[in-house]
Amino acid sequence: MAGALGITWLGHATVLLELDGVRLLTDPVLRERVGPLVRVGAAVAAIETERIDAILLSHLHADHADAPSLRLLPASTPVLAPVGAARWLSSHGVRTVHELAPDDSVSIGSLEVTATVAEHDGRRRPLGATAPPIGFVTRGSHACYFAGDTDLFGAMADLSGTIDVALLPVWGWGPKLGPGHLDPERAAEAAARISPAVAIPIHWGTLARGWPFRRPRDPRRPAQEFAHLAARRAPEVDVRVLEPGERIELP
Repeated sequence: MAGALGITWLGHATVLLELDGVRLLTDPVLRERVGPLVRVGAAVAAIETERIDAILLSHLHADHADAPSLRLLPASTPVLAPVGAARWLSSHGVRTVHELAPDDSVSIGSLEVTATVAEHDGRRRPLGATAPPIGFVTRGSHACYFAGDTDLFGAMADLSGTIDVALLPVWGWGPKLGPGHLDPERAAEAAARISPAVAIPIHWGTLARGWPFRRPRDPRRPAQEFAHLAARRAPEVDVRVLEPGERIELP
């Protein structure tokens, strides 16, 4: 429906965006296991990934660019990805790839999707391709920012006052974070810099290392901590904490 924005967080960095009749899927990880990581959040229902008009792929790390998950989607589905990603994607059966550098834009239906800077390692370890990560701003009747995986960066403030919904990573899948990530405190600072109407924490509580590693006692802690810190640092921002598979609609 034109004028409405539907957001379904499917877990980790995978989000279904439904805007002005267009369905976009970010960083699809749709399986129960990705390498050594297992899904501890709700499974993804097949109906949630039907009729996807384009995939927004922020970078080539295995917990964001999962080849078997991509093969669960039609090979003809266009993939918007960072410069340098097309060869890897083509080798895994993706037919249509649009490589984007920051500030590049492409039209998907009535929407304009623009790549943004992301501060994150672009290497697919251990010996895979390198593609500098990007984020995305999708504009139609609403503007939605999907950060992908990133740390704070200077140009983030350029988005201030232009974003209706920001999808912000607030953690990862292990007991600690390396460089190039947002933790709850830094994500709250990102919310203050961007000042979206709504901020939704993603990239938490979905994947964990399998046996024999100990799983987190409280998977919700990063999102709850982000909400608490954002309320102090960016009180004008409406924080919505979703469970995997939960959908909201913004008029």
